[in-house]
Amino acid sequence: MTGGRDRGIDRRAFVKSALAIGGASALSACLDRTDDPSVPTGSDSLPERQHAWHDYVARDDHGNAVPVPHRLLLMLDYDGEGAPTADERETVAAALDTLDAAYAWSHDGLLSTMAYSPAYFARFEGALSDSVDLPEPRALASFEAPDLDTYDAALHLASDHAHVLLAAEQALTGEKDTLNGVAVEGMLTDVFTVAERRTGFTGDGLPAENQDARGVPDSEPVPEDAPLYMGFKSTFEKTQATEDRVTIPEGPFAGGTTQHVSHMTLNLHQWYEQDDREARVGKMFCPYHAENDVVEGAGDNLGTDAKMEKAKPAERAASEDGVVGHSQKMFSLREDGRPVILRRDFDSTDGGHAGLHFVSYQRAIDDFVRTREAMTGDALAAETPVGRRNNNGILQYMDVTRRGNYLVPPRSKRALPTPEGDA
Repeated sequence: MTGGRDRGIDRRAFVKSALAIGGASALSACLDRTDDPSVPTGSDSLPERQHAWHDYVARDDHGNAVPVPHRLLLMLDYDGEGAPTADERETVAAALDTLDAAYAWSHDGLLSTMAYSPAYFARFEGALSDSVDLPEPRALASFEAPDLDTYDAALHLASDHAHVLLAAEQALTGEKDTLNGVAVEGMLTDVFTVAERRTGFTGDGLPAENQDARGVPDSEPVPEDAPLYMGFKSTFEKTQATEDRVTIPEGPFAGGTTQHVSHMTLNLHQWYEQDDREARVGKMFCPYHAENDVVEGAGDNLGTDAKMEKAKPAERAASEDGVVGHSQKMFSLREDGRPVILRRDFDSTDGGHAGLHFVSYQRAIDDFVRTREAMTGDALAAETPVGRRNNNGILQYMDVTRRGNYLVPPRSKRALPTPEGDA
């Protein structure tokens, strides 16, 4: 690590590195450095919604959900030809049921979602119900050219403990016979190939401990209390959609949701070395917040909301101030005071570059598309002094490299579902 401070290999930084590497040796080393590797086992009482995490995560002093710190995304390709078989469905169900039995459904155990792509459903003769909005992924701005995911499925795992993710991965890939004292009953790799693994972290101090990555200046500027690389808190209770809002209400996948998964590389040299604190607050939140010192530190003082009520409408700020904030642009999309997507994104050093894995849940992919269009702000760039990316929120500091869309079925249908919702 470069810079003025010599932290050595912090335990949490080591855990992040072990998760990124994966495998049996990483799990062993991780357990050797973990004070208490014991984790509560699961129960038979589990929510039907796979995305039901809200009641099972820790809360901060204001009541905001604390993002689960360690994450693993396994991108999966189905090995068979045509539609999956009943035996394959039973294998996948057994593998996922093993995770639920081995670990409590909580941040202190293991939370997960198993999701399926348009490419997966294309192998069936029937079409998805009209109650599900699941288009193929596409570029969502004129200045982006992402690779579009064609994986069949995506398994999102989250835990307070990195060793839980490593052990779960080993069980799913046939490298462990027992998981937290529970016999492994099925392996995902009997049906799928793990085509890609994506790892990351979120939470106070973790980005600062892992800022020795491309895209972050050598001066180690990421604040010690920041939960994300850009230095600010983002998951306030009222800047998130409710789980009810993102749940599909009817049809064969009622109780499920849709998932968008994208990756962005972060380029923070100007963010930290040219922009001052006031400029960063203005671009992340709004110019009003910057001029009036509304945001302290990472923003914990804001409570449960980003406090956009006193900010100008985005169009006025762009015209009068020559800059518009990211949160300011998002404010116009709120319904009943909240956004329409539920974000569970996390930072990453995959590939040695600081990045963000953006994971969102929404009732329809169109909700995400509308949100992204507001973030892009094409009309602002065309009609006001702000640029297509410069001074247009935080667009100039990130580049989208991948996009993928997925359906998250309800738990009872999460094992290789048909388009009709049979499981």
